[in-house]
Amino acid sequence: MIMADGISNLCNDLQVDPQDIVMLVVSWHMKAATMCEFSKQEFVGGLQSLGIDSLEKFRDRIPSIRSELKDDQKFKEIYNFAFGWAKEKGQKSLALDTAIGMWQLLFEEKQWPLVEHWCQFLQARHNKAISRDTWSQLLEFARSVDPTLSNYDAEGAWPYLLDEFVEYLKENGIIQQKGRVLDLLGHI
Repeated sequence: MIMADGISNLCNDLQVDPQDIVMLVVSWHMKAATMCEFSKQEFVGGLQSLGIDSLEKFRDRIPSIRSELKDDQKFKEIYNFAFGWAKEKGQKSLALDTAIGMWQLLFEEKQWPLVEHWCQFLQARHNKAISRDTWSQLLEFARSVDPTLSNYDAEGAWPYLLDEFVEYLKENGIIQQKGRVLDLLGHI
């Protein structure tokens, strides 16, 4: 097993910050089961699938690995992978603080303007672990619902937490009832 210290050493060798989202993409390629760990099989299999057989090749591939986040289908796969990868072993849900950190990291790439409001809402109103359903539905919500909520359908099949989030945005004057953005531009 390569544990946190070994991954930190790998990141140093690759000249990549361990908190860099590219390490999530690397973990996705390796089909890593757990954050901050690679089994020998995951590590070797991932490097083989990437065609990497040296540290230099690995370092050279980092920009192309990072660019995979720009592909919508791969981003969705990486996003969905992140849930299982980041949750504690044996847990069905993702700890709220971990989920928030992952959303901030992932939506920094995809630039969802409501991510900070979502995180604030969760801390203020939810304060519980995040289910896989909520995790996956949030990406769909971020992709399909305009940040002004102009195309939000209250009768849609969103998890209750997303419906509550919309109400929170309206109650706090972040979004007006007609869908106009009030302070959103300051958060982009």
